[in-house]
Amino acid sequence: MVQKYGGTSVGDAARIRAVADHIVRTAKSGKDVVVVVSAMGKTTDDLLRLAGDVSSVHPPREMDMLLTAGERVSMALMCMALADLGIDAVSFTGSQAGIITDTIHGKARILEVRGDRIREALAAGRVAVVAGFQGVSTDRDVTTLGRGGSDTTAVALAAGLAASSCEIYTDVTGVFSADPRIVPGAAKLARLSFDEMLEIAATGGRVLALRSVEFARNHHVPLQVRSSFTWEAGTTIDEEEPSMEQPLVTAVTHDTSEAKITLPTVPDKPGIAAKLFHGLAGKSINVDMIVQNSSLHGTTDISFTLPKADLQAGMQVVEELASEIGAEPPQADDGIAKVSLIGAGMRTHPGISATMFEVLAANGINIEMISTSPIRISCVVRVGAVEQAVLALHAAFDLEEDGTGN
Repeated sequence: MVQKYGGTSVGDAARIRAVADHIVRTAKSGKDVVVVVSAMGKTTDDLLRLAGDVSSVHPPREMDMLLTAGERVSMALMCMALADLGIDAVSFTGSQAGIITDTIHGKARILEVRGDRIREALAAGRVAVVAGFQGVSTDRDVTTLGRGGSDTTAVALAAGLAASSCEIYTDVTGVFSADPRIVPGAAKLARLSFDEMLEIAATGGRVLALRSVEFARNHHVPLQVRSSFTWEAGTTIDEEEPSMEQPLVTAVTHDTSEAKITLPTVPDKPGIAAKLFHGLAGKSINVDMIVQNSSLHGTTDISFTLPKADLQAGMQVVEELASEIGAEPPQADDGIAKVSLIGAGMRTHPGISATMFEVLAANGINIEMISTSPIRISCVVRVGAVEQAVLALHAAFDLEEDGTGN
C-alpha cells in the first residue's frame, strides 16, 4: 500500500508523530507500506521567500535543488518518528527511489519508476519513506514535478510497485460536491469514477492534482482520499461506473486561477490558429478554453483562457503574432473565473446546460465563454460573481448532503 501525506498532515512534530502512529498500525496489519511525504506546512513557501530575498535571478536547476530540501526534511523526521515506535524505516529521495523524469525543471514529467531500492527495503521488512514532489532527470539533475507533485509521486510509485491501493491523506475528509468553504452544506462523495475526478481536478477541485488522477486512470491505480486528522473513510476513486441512483450532476467546481486573452481582427485563413497555439505550447503554457468568433469581413476574434501565472508569457507570444499578422493588439483580462458542473449522469440526460444557463441568468450572472465535455459544462463569468454562481447551481441541482443522500 502507498500512503501519501500532505504538508498539513506533517505540519509539525505532533502531526508527524500522529501520522507515524497510523503508519505503524497499517504496517502491523501485514501490509507492505510505502509512504510519500510533502514538505512540512509552509516550508516550500519559506524557501521561495528566501530565494527572493537572496536574488532576483532564480536559475531553474538551482530552484529545484532548493525546493526539494523541504521533502527531504519531512522524510528523515518521519523515519525517526517511526523508529521511536519500534518500526524499521528507511528514507529515499526521488532520485534514490528511482523516479526518472524529463529535463524540464519546475514541472518535470515522470518517464519511469525503477523502484529497485524500495523493493529491497520492503523485502527486508522495512517501511519505505519517499520524498514527494521530486525525481531525477535523464541528465542526472534533481527535478521537481510542479503543483501537486507529491500526489503524482504517490500514484506513480503505486503503479510502478503494483500496489493494491494508494491512499492520499490531506486535511479534508474526502471530495465534496462543492468547496465547503463556499457551500457549508456540500456533500462528501463516497465514490467517483476516474473521469469525474479528472474533470473535478481540471476545473478547480483542489483535493487532487490533475496529473496524479491522469496517472491513476492510465495505470488503473484505485485511489482513496482521506483525512489524516480524523482517519475516517473518505472518497474512493476508481473505474467503477456510476450507479443508476447517482445524481445527474455530482459536483459544482470553480476556478479563479485563470485569465483570458483575446486577439481581435485575426485574418481568417488557415494556419493562424496553429501558429498561435504552437507558440504558446513552446512556452509550456497550457490553454484551457478556446472560442473563435464567426468570420466577419475576413477577420475573426480568438479568445482563450490560461493560468494567471502564465499571463505575461502568453501575452508576449500573442503580441508577437499580432504584429506579424497585422491584427489589433491583444487584450488581457485577469478578472474572470470558471464555474463548472460535473457528472457522469450528464452523458445521457439532455437539459442540464439549459438549466445551468437559466440559473445563472436568474442570478444576473453573465456568461462570457462556454465549453463542454460529455460529463462537464463550464462557463466563464466575472470573478466577483463566481461564489454566487456556485451557491445557486449547488442549490438548483439539489446537491446538499440531505438532498443527495451522500
